[in-house]
Amino acid sequence: MGEPTNQHSEVLTSHIWPIGGGKGGTGKSFLTGNIGILLARKGYRTLLIDADLGAPNLHTIIGLPDPATSLSDFLNKRVGTLQETVIEMPVHNLFLISGAKNKLDIANLAHEQKMKILRAVSRLDYDYILFDLGTGTSFNTIDFFTLSDSGIFICTPEPTSIENTYRLIRSVYVRKIRQVLKSDRFRNLSHEAETRNPETIIHNPEYLLDTLKDIDPEEGRSIERVLKSFQFKLVLNQVRKQDNPKIGWLICKIIEKHLDLKIQFIGNVSFDERVHEVVCKREPFIEKYRYSQTTLDLEAVIKCIMNGAEEPVVALQNPIFVQKGLHTQTLSYEET
Repeated sequence: MGEPTNQHSEVLTSHIWPIGGGKGGTGKSFLTGNIGILLARKGYRTLLIDADLGAPNLHTIIGLPDPATSLSDFLNKRVGTLQETVIEMPVHNLFLISGAKNKLDIANLAHEQKMKILRAVSRLDYDYILFDLGTGTSFNTIDFFTLSDSGIFICTPEPTSIENTYRLIRSVYVRKIRQVLKSDRFRNLSHEAETRNPETIIHNPEYLLDTLKDIDPEEGRSIERVLKSFQFKLVLNQVRKQDNPKIGWLICKIIEKHLDLKIQFIGNVSFDERVHEVVCKREPFIEKYRYSQTTLDLEAVIKCIMNGAEEPVVALQNPIFVQKGLHTQTLSYEET
């Protein structure tokens, strides 16, 4: 994006970034909150939306103990617009829509409620809007990912996290195919794909797309263009010194090889045991440890987000084990 905006134009040009992970404990709320603070510091009006509807805690990460309003105030019509739920944070240019006071039943949104949120978000006027999403492959998480052609997947260097991230990415692309085709036509496509090859993984976007292109080449190419317009990124979080720094890059290569999808790896974020301390104290990490390696890593991630930089260069160490579905693959630099 260009320079920070000082005046609002009539045409809204918010950069919307859904942020999520396939498994709990990846640090997505930590990254969302601290990335938001860094963007705000650089002069960008940044709105954080806690869309982890079942377990919202973004307000704690950025140091707000008791939010006065939440997303449910908008859904339950206690306020007229989504903008009325926005809380201005002490950090200049940083704003929050909290999920802290949401009722438990909001974790399973009806389609009409999701559409209400999505339409309202499209009318908000901020430079960056970051969604802190729930974990896993629920429709809530996936539908918010398809809100924008940009998004960030958060993963840790563990086989379980890698496998679940792979499944989340696959689910997001399949969901987009379903949205474009609508339910009935998608169901017919799935049936046709399964009939052609009963042993294949039906919810593989590459196989579904190949089947569609065979049935209807023009529509297949049209959906292919939609999928290729996505500019998703991958961040590897909680990276320790003994971890292979190429894991994130290798994950993206696996996704490209097996799903024919391009995901850009934009950096490692170092593990820091002091994160636990600041979360317990409800203090933003980068406010207290501005010169830590973790903060420097986050700054590098920010540059990639804003500038569309090339993938970071990291040294190659040992090969790693990466889970794909129920199969384990050993990848080395030579194999990719």
